[in-house]
Amino acid sequence: MSLHTDIKGEIKAAMLAKDTVRLTVVRGLTAAFMNELVATKRTPQDELKDDEVLAVIKRSVKQRKDSIEQFIAGGREDLAGEEKAELAILEKYLPVSMSKEDIRKVAEAKKAELNVADKAGMGKLIGAVSKAIKEQGGNADGTDIKEVVESLFA
Repeated sequence: MSLHTDIKGEIKAAMLAKDTVRLTVVRGLTAAFMNELVATKRTPQDELKDDEVLAVIKRSVKQRKDSIEQFIAGGREDLAGEEKAELAILEKYLPVSMSKEDIRKVAEAKKAELNVADKAGMGKLIGAVSKAIKEQGGNADGTDIKEVVESLFA
């Protein structure tokens, strides 16, 4: 069963459990899936591949994180709390991310391999590290990769 189908099935489970937060998140995801299908010129009845589903979920996670930052900066802890609850549900659908220590190992190896000595090659190194992690079947947040690579030049 695909991830797309699993998440669609979560709507009924959330309704039966009367879990309004999960229901809101899952409905939002299915709407985002439909938007992605339409944007890629497919019919709404089609299904997204698992990697496309993960891309949509990652976008939603990023939106939630940005919203949380904005709400906290604006002094709206109540709204930030709601976003945090939704973020926790979204993160359950994502594969486990690599730790910064694991990312550092890959980044140091790529830095030596590409012979990057200064900050001018940082963008190239970030791209190479991201690609290497994906090739290894790992998953890492782009912000974490950027922070680790920047720390190599600090």
